[in-house]
Amino acid sequence: MEFFLASLHDTVKSEAEIVLTSIVPLLKLLSITVIGLALAHKKIQTIPKETFKILSELVFALFLPCLIFTHLGPCISLKNFIHWWFIPVNVVLSTSIGCVLGLLVAIICRPPPEYFRFTIIMTAFGNTGNIPLAIVSAVCHSTDNPFGEECYAAGVAYVSFSQWVSVILVYTLVYHMMEPPLESYEIVEVEEGPAEIEEVPADDLSRPILVEAEWPGIEDKETEHCKTPFIARLFSSISGISQSTIQDLDSVEESRSSPKSIRCLAEPRMVRKIRIVAEKTPIHHILQPPTIASLLAIIIGLVPQLKSFVFNDDSIVSFIIDSLDFMAEAMVPSTMLILGGMLAEGPNESNLGIRTTIGIIVARLLVLPLFGIGVIMLADKLNFLVYGDQVYRFVLLLQYTTPSAILLGAIASLRGYAVKEASALLFWQHGAQDARLT
Repeated sequence: MEFFLASLHDTVKSEAEIVLTSIVPLLKLLSITVIGLALAHKKIQTIPKETFKILSELVFALFLPCLIFTHLGPCISLKNFIHWWFIPVNVVLSTSIGCVLGLLVAIICRPPPEYFRFTIIMTAFGNTGNIPLAIVSAVCHSTDNPFGEECYAAGVAYVSFSQWVSVILVYTLVYHMMEPPLESYEIVEVEEGPAEIEEVPADDLSRPILVEAEWPGIEDKETEHCKTPFIARLFSSISGISQSTIQDLDSVEESRSSPKSIRCLAEPRMVRKIRIVAEKTPIHHILQPPTIASLLAIIIGLVPQLKSFVFNDDSIVSFIIDSLDFMAEAMVPSTMLILGGMLAEGPNESNLGIRTTIGIIVARLLVLPLFGIGVIMLADKLNFLVYGDQVYRFVLLLQYTTPSAILLGAIASLRGYAVKEASALLFWQHGAQDARLT
């Protein structure tokens, strides 16, 4: 009897330790978020929004690139580059499953027609950068973490290695799916003239924190076709809009090109439309500081001589890497403070509807993680994953559990489409995420 009671006591104690080990890191993140919320609250306003905007710029341009470079570079190698192949594949899988769930949410919840594509996008694309990095840092911060001594370095490397796939998807697929509806554009064009379309500013209610959180200086990225239904006009046959658009774009391209350049063969109409879309896709925006840091870390890590020269402790440039590492430590607390400041703004008014909002939250935060568990278990049985690496599996699961990417709010602002709806939905998702963690 005493043996049974002792074993039961040990079992309860071990389970309590596991629960405590799981909860404490999340409570650390929540406490920093609450501090940011209190500092940015409208009634207190200890720190103004302009300060959070500057902090966002520091995270985007300095802290996050330093974190990626100093942790991805030492871990990456040609062998690891090959073994980690499932990380970018998992990003595509999670996004594809999210798109299917978003389509189901749009069909079942029936949002307003102009927000059909928005519903799919907000369900499909999760945060693969700042929040996973913050969670990995919190979980691996203590010496008694469940993943061992290499938890932090390996976890940050895995998250950093997955970001480039998400960035490519955002600046191609998401950018075009977030274009304004054709119907609303045509109404405004008839009433106010096409010139007014280019002058309509994006909703600035949440720009200092929400929009600037993952894309500082977004207002400088606007182009001629940012706030117009470019693809819808290009491929629409209504009232000859498509043909006139093609002619205008071709005349612009010809004026930019040399007067001596002449096309020998006429392009098919569909090929010409696809070419115009490809030329107007802002793929150049991919080269942002975090992406550049990832590319540099991968290039240096794949060359053994460069890797030893840059990242060895006895290297002559080791003091530079140490300095970058010091700055990288500010990334996680700064990100959570910014998140708290975003939540302090409260939700904006939204025309999306309560039913659709709840549907997206349930699909993104409850249903998608279940699919993620199934995908990772199946991949493990098929030996697609790194053998015995639990941090690897943990990061892969994180890609299914995070709220929608804050970068989607920046894209909405850039395209002038569903800005208030994106702000409100991101607020409720992060609020529900915090409640779920608690």
